[in-house]
Amino acid sequence: MRRSALTLLLLLLAACADPPLASLQPGAADATPSVADADLADADAVDFSTTPTPDAVEPAADATPDSPPDATDTAADAAPDAAAPDDIAQPPKLGPPYPIVLAHGFFGADSFAGIGFATYFYGVREDLLAHGETHVTTPAVDPFQSSPYRGAQLQKAIEDLLAQTGHAKVVLIGHSQGGLDARWVAAQRPDLVAAVVTFSTPHQGTPVADAALGLMPWKGAQKLVDSLLQFVGKPVWSEVDGQTSLAQSMQQLSTPAMKEFNATVKDQPGVAYYSLAGRSALALAKSECQPQVAVPFAQKYDKKVDTLDAMLWATREVVDGGLFKAIPHDGLVRVADARWGTFLGCVPADHLDEIGHLFGDPPGIGNPFDHKAFYRELVAWLRGQGY
Repeated sequence: MRRSALTLLLLLLAACADPPLASLQPGAADATPSVADADLADADAVDFSTTPTPDAVEPAADATPDSPPDATDTAADAAPDAAAPDDIAQPPKLGPPYPIVLAHGFFGADSFAGIGFATYFYGVREDLLAHGETHVTTPAVDPFQSSPYRGAQLQKAIEDLLAQTGHAKVVLIGHSQGGLDARWVAAQRPDLVAAVVTFSTPHQGTPVADAALGLMPWKGAQKLVDSLLQFVGKPVWSEVDGQTSLAQSMQQLSTPAMKEFNATVKDQPGVAYYSLAGRSALALAKSECQPQVAVPFAQKYDKKVDTLDAMLWATREVVDGGLFKAIPHDGLVRVADARWGTFLGCVPADHLDEIGHLFGDPPGIGNPFDHKAFYRELVAWLRGQGY
Protein backbone atom coordinates (compact mmCIF):
# COMPACT_ATOMS: atom_id res chain seq x y z
CA MET A 1 0.00 0.00 0.00
CA ARG A 2 1.15 3.54 -0.62
CA ARG A 3 2.53 5.41 2.34
CA SER A 4 3.39 9.10 2.39
CA ALA A 5 6.94 10.08 3.23
CA LEU A 6 5.73 11.73 6.42
CA THR A 7 3.93 8.62 7.59
CA LEU A 8 6.99 6.51 6.89
CA LEU A 9 9.38 8.74 8.80
CA LEU A 10 6.81 9.25 11.53
CA LEU A 11 7.03 5.67 12.68
CA LEU A 12 10.55 4.88 11.48
CA LEU A 13 11.98 5.77 14.84
CA ALA A 14 9.41 4.15 16.96
CA ALA A 15 12.73 2.65 17.68
CA CYS A 16 14.49 2.86 20.27
CA ALA A 17 10.15 4.39 20.86
CA ASP A 18 -0.13 6.07 26.01
CA PRO A 19 -3.70 8.39 27.60
CA PRO A 20 -3.73 10.67 24.52
CA LEU A 21 -1.36 13.59 24.75
CA ALA A 22 -2.58 17.15 25.13
CA SER A 23 -3.18 19.41 22.15
CA LEU A 24 -0.55 21.91 21.12
CA GLN A 25 -0.58 25.22 22.92
CA PRO A 26 -0.30 28.47 20.96
CA GLY A 27 3.16 29.95 20.95
CA ALA A 28 4.96 26.67 21.55
CA ALA A 29 6.21 26.24 18.01
CA ASP A 30 9.81 27.04 18.88
CA ALA A 31 10.21 24.22 21.42
CA THR A 32 11.51 21.63 18.95
CA PRO A 33 15.03 22.23 17.58
CA SER A 34 15.46 22.63 13.84
CA VAL A 35 18.30 21.23 11.79
CA ALA A 36 20.15 24.49 12.22
CA ASP A 37 19.61 24.55 15.98
CA ALA A 38 20.41 20.94 16.80
CA ASP A 39 23.99 19.72 16.80
CA LEU A 40 23.69 16.10 17.79
CA ALA A 41 27.40 15.47 17.74
CA ASP A 42 27.93 18.15 20.39
CA ALA A 43 24.95 17.16 22.54
CA ASP A 44 25.58 17.12 26.28
CA ALA A 45 26.25 13.68 27.69
CA VAL A 46 23.35 12.12 29.52
CA ASP A 47 23.84 12.29 33.29
CA PHE A 48 22.67 9.05 34.86
CA SER A 49 23.87 9.88 38.37
CA THR A 50 21.02 12.16 39.35
CA THR A 51 17.26 11.92 39.19
CA PRO A 52 15.75 14.45 36.77
CA THR A 53 12.92 16.63 37.99
CA PRO A 54 10.63 17.43 35.06
CA ASP A 55 7.62 19.55 35.89
CA ALA A 56 5.33 16.54 35.69
CA VAL A 57 7.04 14.89 38.63
CA GLU A 58 7.99 17.79 40.90
CA PRO A 59 7.24 16.97 44.52
CA ALA A 60 4.56 18.95 46.26
CA ALA A 61 5.71 21.78 48.52
CA ASP A 62 6.21 20.80 52.14
CA ALA A 63 3.38 21.78 54.40
CA THR A 64 4.18 24.11 57.31
CA PRO A 65 3.51 22.36 60.62
CA ASP A 66 1.04 23.92 63.05
CA SER A 67 2.50 25.69 66.11
CA PRO A 68 2.29 23.64 69.32
CA PRO A 69 -0.28 24.69 71.99
CA ASP A 70 0.83 27.50 74.29
CA ALA A 71 2.39 26.24 77.52
CA THR A 72 -0.26 28.11 79.57
CA ASP A 73 -3.18 26.26 77.96
CA THR A 74 -5.17 24.16 80.40
CA ALA A 75 -6.33 20.63 79.77
CA ALA A 76 -9.91 21.91 79.53
CA ASP A 77 -8.99 24.36 76.80
CA ALA A 78 -6.95 21.91 74.75
CA ALA A 79 -8.86 20.03 72.02
CA PRO A 80 -8.49 16.26 71.92
CA ASP A 81 -5.71 15.15 69.63
CA ALA A 82 -6.86 13.86 66.25
CA ALA A 83 -5.63 10.41 65.35
CA ALA A 84 -2.38 10.67 63.45
CA PRO A 85 -2.44 9.19 59.94
CA ASP A 86 0.12 6.58 60.99
CA ASP A 87 -2.25 5.40 63.73
CA ILE A 88 -4.97 4.55 61.21
CA ALA A 89 -4.79 1.00 59.96
CA GLN A 90 -4.09 0.93 56.24
CA PRO A 91 -5.62 -1.80 54.08
CA PRO A 92 -3.07 -4.35 52.83
CA LYS A 93 -1.76 -3.84 49.33
CA LEU A 94 -3.12 -6.15 46.66
CA GLY A 95 -0.86 -8.84 45.26
CA PRO A 96 -0.80 -10.53 41.84
CA PRO A 97 -2.09 -10.43 39.22
CA TYR A 98 -0.38 -7.04 39.07
CA PRO A 99 -1.37 -4.20 36.70
CA ILE A 100 0.34 -4.25 33.30
CA VAL A 101 2.20 -1.11 32.25
CA LEU A 102 3.23 -0.82 28.59
CA ALA A 103 6.16 1.58 28.19
CA HIS A 104 6.58 3.12 24.74
CA GLY A 105 9.88 3.84 23.08
CA PHE A 106 11.70 6.69 21.37
CA PHE A 107 9.50 8.70 18.99
CA GLY A 108 6.51 7.16 20.73
CA ALA A 109 3.15 8.65 21.66
CA ASP A 110 -0.48 7.64 21.72
CA SER A 111 -1.72 10.15 19.20
CA PHE A 112 0.32 10.63 16.04
CA ALA A 113 -0.46 13.89 14.25
CA GLY A 114 -3.81 14.03 16.05
CA ILE A 115 -4.86 10.61 14.75
CA GLY A 116 -6.45 9.20 17.90
CA PHE A 117 -6.51 5.59 16.75
CA ALA A 118 -2.82 5.52 15.84
CA THR A 119 -1.51 4.36 19.20
CA TYR A 120 2.06 3.20 19.74
CA PHE A 121 1.16 -0.33 20.93
CA TYR A 122 -1.42 -0.62 18.18
CA GLY A 123 -4.61 -2.07 19.70
CA VAL A 124 -2.69 -4.01 22.38
CA ARG A 125 -4.26 -2.44 25.46
CA GLU A 126 -7.78 -2.93 24.13
CA ASP A 127 -7.04 -6.53 23.19
CA LEU A 128 -5.66 -7.36 26.64
CA LEU A 129 -8.71 -5.83 28.32
CA ALA A 130 -11.01 -7.77 26.00
CA HIS A 131 -9.29 -10.99 27.05
CA GLY A 132 -9.74 -10.59 30.78
CA GLU A 133 -7.06 -8.19 31.99
CA THR A 134 -8.47 -5.53 34.29
CA HIS A 135 -5.60 -3.06 34.67
CA VAL A 136 -3.57 -2.19 31.57
CA THR A 137 -2.12 1.28 31.14
CA THR A 138 0.13 2.91 28.57
CA PRO A 139 1.56 6.09 30.14
CA ALA A 140 2.75 8.85 27.83
CA VAL A 141 6.27 10.10 28.48
CA ASP A 142 8.34 12.61 26.54
CA PRO A 143 8.97 11.14 23.06
CA PHE A 144 12.45 12.71 22.84
CA GLN A 145 14.45 12.62 26.06
CA SER A 146 16.89 10.57 28.10
CA SER A 147 15.67 7.52 29.99
CA PRO A 148 16.28 9.05 33.43
CA TYR A 149 14.03 11.95 32.40
CA ARG A 150 11.39 9.70 30.83
CA GLY A 151 11.79 7.20 33.66
CA ALA A 152 10.89 9.84 36.24
CA GLN A 153 7.68 10.53 34.32
CA LEU A 154 6.95 6.81 34.11
CA GLN A 155 7.59 6.36 37.83
CA LYS A 156 5.07 9.11 38.67
CA ALA A 157 2.46 7.42 36.47
CA ILE A 158 3.09 4.09 38.22
CA GLU A 159 2.78 5.64 41.67
CA ASP A 160 -0.55 7.20 40.67
CA LEU A 161 -1.77 3.90 39.22
CA LEU A 162 -0.92 1.94 42.36
CA ALA A 163 -2.65 4.56 44.53
CA GLN A 164 -5.78 4.12 42.41
CA THR A 165 -5.81 0.32 42.23
CA GLY A 166 -4.44 -0.54 45.66
CA HIS A 167 -1.88 -2.95 44.23
CA ALA A 168 1.61 -3.25 45.63
CA LYS A 169 3.47 -3.55 42.33
CA VAL A 170 3.23 -3.47 38.55
CA VAL A 171 4.59 -5.52 35.67
CA LEU A 172 6.48 -3.37 33.16
CA ILE A 173 6.67 -4.30 29.47
CA GLY A 174 8.88 -1.90 27.54
CA HIS A 175 9.48 -1.75 23.81
CA SER A 176 12.74 -0.25 22.56
CA GLN A 177 13.74 2.77 24.71
CA GLY A 178 10.70 2.02 26.87
CA GLY A 179 12.66 -0.95 28.20
CA LEU A 180 15.40 1.39 29.41
CA ASP A 181 12.81 3.61 31.10
CA ALA A 182 11.39 0.51 32.81
CA ARG A 183 14.82 -0.55 34.05
CA TRP A 184 15.40 2.96 35.44
CA VAL A 185 12.12 2.84 37.40
CA ALA A 186 12.93 -0.63 38.76
CA ALA A 187 16.34 0.62 39.92
CA GLN A 188 14.81 3.64 41.68
CA ARG A 189 11.73 1.94 43.15
CA PRO A 190 12.20 -1.84 43.16
CA ASP A 191 9.43 -2.05 45.77
CA LEU A 192 6.93 -1.03 43.07
CA VAL A 193 8.04 -3.42 40.31
CA ALA A 194 7.46 -7.18 40.18
CA ALA A 195 8.93 -7.81 36.72
CA VAL A 196 10.47 -5.98 33.78
CA VAL A 197 10.15 -7.35 30.25
CA THR A 198 12.10 -5.59 27.51
CA PHE A 199 11.36 -6.14 23.82
CA SER A 200 13.97 -5.11 21.23
CA THR A 201 15.54 -2.68 23.68
CA PRO A 202 19.08 -1.52 22.76
CA HIS A 203 20.69 -2.35 26.11
CA GLN A 204 24.15 -2.02 24.57
CA GLY A 205 23.23 0.95 22.38
CA THR A 206 22.43 1.04 18.67
CA PRO A 207 24.68 1.81 15.69
CA VAL A 208 21.90 4.08 14.37
CA ALA A 209 22.47 6.51 17.26
CA ASP A 210 26.24 6.16 16.92
CA ALA A 211 26.04 7.03 13.23
CA ALA A 212 23.73 10.00 13.85
CA LEU A 213 26.09 11.37 16.51
CA GLY A 214 29.15 10.89 14.33
CA LEU A 215 30.59 8.23 16.64
CA MET A 216 31.13 5.77 13.81
CA PRO A 217 32.25 6.26 10.22
CA TRP A 218 29.29 6.02 7.88
CA LYS A 219 28.83 8.08 4.77
CA GLY A 220 25.07 8.29 5.25
CA ALA A 221 25.26 9.70 8.79
CA GLN A 222 24.49 13.32 7.89
CA LYS A 223 21.61 12.27 5.67
CA LEU A 224 20.20 10.22 8.54
CA VAL A 225 20.42 13.18 10.93
CA ASP A 226 18.83 15.53 8.40
CA SER A 227 15.97 13.08 7.81
CA LEU A 228 15.30 12.77 11.52
CA LEU A 229 15.25 16.48 12.19
CA GLN A 230 13.25 17.37 9.09
CA PHE A 231 10.24 15.43 10.31
CA VAL A 232 10.48 16.02 14.07
CA GLY A 233 8.33 19.05 14.70
CA LYS A 234 5.23 20.51 16.33
CA PRO A 235 2.82 19.75 13.50
CA VAL A 236 3.46 16.02 14.01
CA TRP A 237 3.23 15.67 17.77
CA SER A 238 0.40 16.43 20.20
CA GLU A 239 2.82 17.17 23.05
CA VAL A 240 6.32 18.54 22.74
CA ASP A 241 7.52 20.98 25.36
CA GLY A 242 10.61 23.03 26.08
CA GLN A 243 12.30 20.07 27.75
CA THR A 244 11.98 17.84 24.69
CA SER A 245 15.35 17.01 23.16
CA LEU A 246 16.05 14.81 20.17
CA ALA A 247 19.75 15.17 20.94
CA GLN A 248 19.23 13.72 24.43
CA SER A 249 17.35 10.74 22.99
CA MET A 250 20.03 9.99 20.44
CA GLN A 251 22.74 10.44 23.06
CA GLN A 252 20.91 8.03 25.37
CA LEU A 253 20.83 5.29 22.75
CA SER A 254 24.49 5.56 21.77
CA THR A 255 26.95 2.84 22.69
CA PRO A 256 29.06 4.99 25.08
CA ALA A 257 25.99 6.31 26.94
CA MET A 258 24.56 2.83 27.37
CA LYS A 259 27.81 1.63 28.93
CA GLU A 260 27.43 4.36 31.54
CA PHE A 261 23.71 3.63 31.96
CA ASN A 262 24.35 -0.08 32.56
CA ALA A 263 27.08 0.71 35.08
CA THR A 264 24.79 2.91 37.17
CA VAL A 265 21.27 1.54 36.61
CA LYS A 266 21.62 -1.84 38.27
CA ASP A 267 19.20 -4.77 38.28
CA GLN A 268 17.55 -5.09 41.68
CA PRO A 269 17.04 -8.17 43.87
CA GLY A 270 13.38 -9.12 43.98
CA VAL A 271 12.66 -7.82 40.47
CA ALA A 272 12.51 -10.34 37.60
CA TYR A 273 14.12 -9.26 34.32
CA TYR A 274 13.21 -10.84 30.96
CA SER A 275 13.98 -9.88 27.37
CA LEU A 276 12.92 -10.70 23.81
CA ALA A 277 14.19 -9.61 20.41
CA GLY A 278 12.89 -9.26 16.88
CA ARG A 279 14.65 -10.73 13.85
CA SER A 280 13.92 -9.63 10.31
CA ALA A 281 15.48 -9.42 6.84
CA LEU A 282 14.72 -13.15 6.31
CA ALA A 283 17.06 -14.23 9.11
CA LEU A 284 16.43 -17.26 11.33
CA ALA A 285 19.42 -16.49 13.58
CA LYS A 286 19.21 -19.81 15.40
CA SER A 287 22.33 -19.37 17.50
CA GLU A 288 21.83 -15.69 18.31
CA CYS A 289 18.18 -16.28 19.22
CA GLN A 290 18.79 -19.34 21.41
CA PRO A 291 16.66 -18.69 24.53
CA GLN A 292 17.72 -19.18 28.13
CA VAL A 293 14.12 -20.13 28.87
CA ALA A 294 12.02 -21.47 26.01
CA VAL A 295 8.52 -20.00 25.80
CA PRO A 296 5.78 -21.33 23.48
CA PHE A 297 4.71 -17.91 22.20
CA ALA A 298 8.19 -17.40 20.69
CA GLN A 299 9.10 -21.01 19.89
CA LYS A 300 6.14 -21.45 17.54
CA TYR A 301 7.81 -18.98 15.14
CA ASP A 302 11.22 -20.67 15.08
CA LYS A 303 10.94 -21.64 11.40
CA LYS A 304 9.26 -18.44 10.20
CA VAL A 305 11.06 -15.46 8.69
CA ASP A 306 10.16 -11.81 8.20
CA THR A 307 10.73 -9.42 5.33
CA LEU A 308 12.07 -6.06 6.48
CA ASP A 309 9.71 -3.12 5.97
CA ALA A 310 10.93 -0.80 3.22
CA MET A 311 11.04 2.18 5.60
CA LEU A 312 13.78 0.40 7.58
CA TRP A 313 16.05 -0.27 4.63
CA ALA A 314 18.15 2.83 5.31
CA THR A 315 18.89 1.90 8.93
CA ARG A 316 19.57 -1.68 7.88
CA GLU A 317 22.71 -0.40 6.21
CA VAL A 318 23.99 0.61 9.64
CA VAL A 319 22.88 -2.28 11.86
CA ASP A 320 23.47 -5.41 9.78
CA GLY A 321 27.26 -5.07 9.63
CA GLY A 322 27.54 -5.35 5.86
CA LEU A 323 27.08 -8.02 3.23
CA PHE A 324 29.45 -10.60 4.70
CA LYS A 325 28.62 -10.09 8.40
CA ALA A 326 24.81 -10.34 8.37
CA ILE A 327 24.29 -9.47 12.04
CA PRO A 328 20.71 -10.44 13.07
CA HIS A 329 18.50 -7.43 13.81
CA ASP A 330 14.98 -6.03 13.51
CA GLY A 331 15.97 -3.08 11.34
CA LEU A 332 16.98 -0.89 14.26
CA VAL A 333 18.15 -3.06 17.16
CA ARG A 334 20.51 -6.00 16.95
CA VAL A 335 19.50 -9.25 18.63
CA ALA A 336 22.69 -9.32 20.68
CA ASP A 337 22.02 -5.82 22.02
CA ALA A 338 18.44 -6.73 23.00
CA ARG A 339 19.45 -9.49 25.43
CA TRP A 340 19.02 -8.61 29.12
CA GLY A 341 18.18 -10.67 32.19
CA THR A 342 16.60 -13.99 31.20
CA PHE A 343 16.45 -14.10 27.41
CA LEU A 344 13.23 -15.67 26.07
CA GLY A 345 14.18 -15.75 22.39
CA CYS A 346 13.20 -14.00 19.15
CA VAL A 347 10.09 -13.52 17.04
CA PRO A 348 10.01 -12.92 13.26
CA ALA A 349 9.24 -9.19 13.30
CA ASP A 350 10.91 -5.93 12.45
CA HIS A 351 10.85 -2.95 14.79
CA LEU A 352 7.47 -1.80 13.46
CA ASP A 353 5.84 -5.26 13.34
CA GLU A 354 6.67 -5.68 17.05
CA ILE A 355 4.10 -3.04 17.96
CA GLY A 356 1.62 -3.60 15.13
CA HIS A 357 2.60 -0.85 12.72
CA LEU A 358 2.02 0.52 10.27
CA PHE A 359 -1.58 0.78 11.57
CA GLY A 360 -2.10 -2.94 12.13
CA ASP A 361 -1.02 -4.16 8.70
CA PRO A 362 0.36 -7.73 8.51
CA PRO A 363 4.12 -8.19 9.00
CA GLY A 364 4.78 -9.69 5.56
CA ILE A 365 3.75 -12.37 3.09
CA GLY A 366 3.99 -15.82 4.66
CA ASN A 367 4.73 -14.48 8.15
CA PRO A 368 2.02 -15.47 10.68
CA PHE A 369 3.32 -13.22 13.50
CA ASP A 370 0.39 -11.52 15.27
CA HIS A 371 1.50 -8.72 17.59
CA LYS A 372 -1.73 -8.71 19.63
CA ALA A 373 -1.59 -12.45 20.20
CA PHE A 374 2.09 -12.10 21.11
CA TYR A 375 1.42 -9.61 23.94
CA ARG A 376 -1.62 -11.60 25.07
CA GLU A 377 0.39 -14.80 25.33
CA LEU A 378 3.33 -12.98 26.94
CA VAL A 379 1.05 -11.61 29.67
CA ALA A 380 -0.55 -15.05 30.16
CA TRP A 381 2.93 -16.54 30.59
CA LEU A 382 3.85 -13.85 33.14
CA ARG A 383 0.67 -14.63 35.06
CA GLY A 384 1.76 -18.26 35.09
CA GLN A 385 5.07 -17.18 36.65
CA GLY A 386 3.18 -15.62 39.55
CA TYR A 387 3.13 -12.00 38.43
